Amino acid sequence: MTLTWRPLLCSWLLLLGTPIARADDVEALNAEFWAWRATEQPFGEDDLPRIERPSGFAPDWTAPSVARHLATLESFEGRWARLAPPADAPVPLKVDWRLTGSALARVRWELSVERAWRRNPSFYVQQSLGSLFELLLPPSAPDEARQSELVARVRRIPGLLSAARANLTEARRPFVHLAIGSLEGAGARLGELERALAPGLAPANRRALHAALPGAIAALEHYRDWLREIEASTPTDTAIGREAYLWYLHEVALVPESPEAMRALARDEWARAVAFEALQQQRDVAAPAATRVSSAAGEIQATARREAEVRTFLAHEQLLTVPTGAPHYRTARLPPWLEPLQSFGTTDDLTGPSRLADDAVRYIPEPGPGLGFFYRSMAHDPRPVLVHEGVPGHYLQMWIGWHHADPVRRHYYDSVPNEGIGFYAEEMLLQAGLFDDDVRTRETIYSFMRLRALRVEVDVRLALGEFTIAEAADYLERTVPMDRASALEEAAMFASTPGQAISYQVGKAELVRLLSDARRAGGSSFSLQRFHDAIWREGNVPFSLQRWEMLGDPGDVPALLPPPAH
Repeated sequence: MTLTWRPLLCSWLLLLGTPIARADDVEALNAEFWAWRATEQPFGEDDLPRIERPSGFAPDWTAPSVARHLATLESFEGRWARLAPPADAPVPLKVDWRLTGSALARVRWELSVERAWRRNPSFYVQQSLGSLFELLLPPSAPDEARQSELVARVRRIPGLLSAARANLTEARRPFVHLAIGSLEGAGARLGELERALAPGLAPANRRALHAALPGAIAALEHYRDWLREIEASTPTDTAIGREAYLWYLHEVALVPESPEAMRALARDEWARAVAFEALQQQRDVAAPAATRVSSAAGEIQATARREAEVRTFLAHEQLLTVPTGAPHYRTARLPPWLEPLQSFGTTDDLTGPSRLADDAVRYIPEPGPGLGFFYRSMAHDPRPVLVHEGVPGHYLQMWIGWHHADPVRRHYYDSVPNEGIGFYAEEMLLQAGLFDDDVRTRETIYSFMRLRALRVEVDVRLALGEFTIAEAADYLERTVPMDRASALEEAAMFASTPGQAISYQVGKAELVRLLSDARRAGGSSFSLQRFHDAIWREGNVPFSLQRWEMLGDPGDVPALLPPPAH
């Protein structure tokens, strides 16, 4: 793939003197790209990159399908290079062009650099069981159309897993081991899924699902057994390597920092969080211990009440404009048809561009002694998670972005600005006084800050081969601290998706630096609310590009690089 990209880079350099690219050309390329991306983008555990799929879509990772994807990608890359704007083009057009290049680079990363489809058996667990999970996320019972989609995806599982056995020529032992664990009891879980769905299924769909499930279950069990057979013969290293990691940072995430600079930043931020947490705990010595709600119903009511309070606080303190008519972020009990598949993704439904009137929903368990790190915090006070995931965090930010006047920016996503805004929202509201009524909630915010800083350390060290997954889990469990299951889950996800875990801390740091520079540039006319409104509107756009557009400073925009050889 490197050989096909290098001429494109040369073409870009030569095309700087060509006439200005028309905005509708870039928009047309984007429209075609995102329509194609909806049929090609892999399913994953992360909730932010979820994309709306066309009717009748079913994952296909057979060799001919992958070859078609690569050919289509190369065609898009060539068109993108030919649309390169000249030096005197308007900055918004340059930003849209780089956004398009970043979106294409992400596909190149997935197919040719990271290569989870060749290295990670869990990739195919996500394309099969994960695809069912995502289809069942909306809180209403599946209608006949979604039922038919479900049947089609179940029918495709045997073919998917047959393709997996052909494709996984670079499988890594830790990923093999984790995939085997995730498949334990898969047949029983699909049986539970059928029983939970049965009362609401149309007769034809009930019969079709019942007929398709035995083949899917047998394929999953055969895949698990095959993984057990090959596990001992697979390599143990999972590191993507410094060259590939740096390419991801500069070409996909458009982050200017090096891995070493990010690690130094994270260590400073971790020390800052520990120091301020110590000060907070000193203030709280005589405060009562944290309490928790006694039922999911109580937590659901508390979330609705707190979400309304957050909206009022944002308006009263003139921090951010919440548009009139913006739907709400709610919590609910996990639907019975989703419960068997809950381990295959983040259990929230953040809606999408075709569902702008729908409330977002985060599914919660019944409070109890075995709650994980984040659910335990929600049972005490839903606000730390609410402000990150819901309002003013991910859901509100994405909802505003889906209304953007520029179609290029309506579609584009990237975890660094998205997670950076969510993480920034937590400390913004801490500093603004939202959590002054609960000392234990303030302590929770500092524990979240520690975790996000440590994630950078873990992500970088996993990518560079300085940590194994087990060592990363040990580090998180001991240093955050957090429960073992949550630590192992985080470490495994970061090893298999290098670059995602840096997004919280790096995005927040870039946003804080942009705020500082914008305030100085604006002087007495600077408005924090106007600044935040602009950031939330452009919230899918990497901060290096936002800085260019807001301050006229392109200094953080990385130079173009060819993909690394592999």
